[in-house]
Amino acid sequence: MNKRILAIIITLGGLIWGGIPALAQQSVVVGELELSGAFTRATPPNAKTGGGFVTITNNGEMDDQLVSVSSPAAAVVELHTMKMENEVMVMRSSPDGFAVPAGEVTELSPGGKHIMFMQITEPFRMGNLVPVTLVFERAGSVDLMLPVAPIGAKSYVPE
Repeated sequence: MNKRILAIIITLGGLIWGGIPALAQQSVVVGELELSGAFTRATPPNAKTGGGFVTITNNGEMDDQLVSVSSPAAAVVELHTMKMENEVMVMRSSPDGFAVPAGEVTELSPGGKHIMFMQITEPFRMGNLVPVTLVFERAGSVDLMLPVAPIGAKSYVPE
């Protein structure tokens, strides 16, 4: 086998078996928005729900709005908030989505605003990627691949 073909095979193999989660972690720019740090967490074998997280930086001069989210990984995908009410953590759907103010950072993170996957089609396993589409009022749609971090993780750190 010549050296050029071998180099191509090694490069493609690296992307397929090791590089995809690292590539998924890179920032994505859509319009004036930068999306970074996207991840989800591994789920137990019989779990029917999971959460998704991402940092959205609005580098523009106009506000935007995250209006919806979808994924083939779950029958239902919604935007949710969590907050303390009477010393109890309460999670609620946010049908109007989330404001993404101009010049600010909007965090979708564990324990706060997040993507809620319900009726997941199969458990989220570490090392896999979960596809998701976010739809913004001004910036439009953006497809992300969320790398799966360990159960309980606060962020995704590539191995």
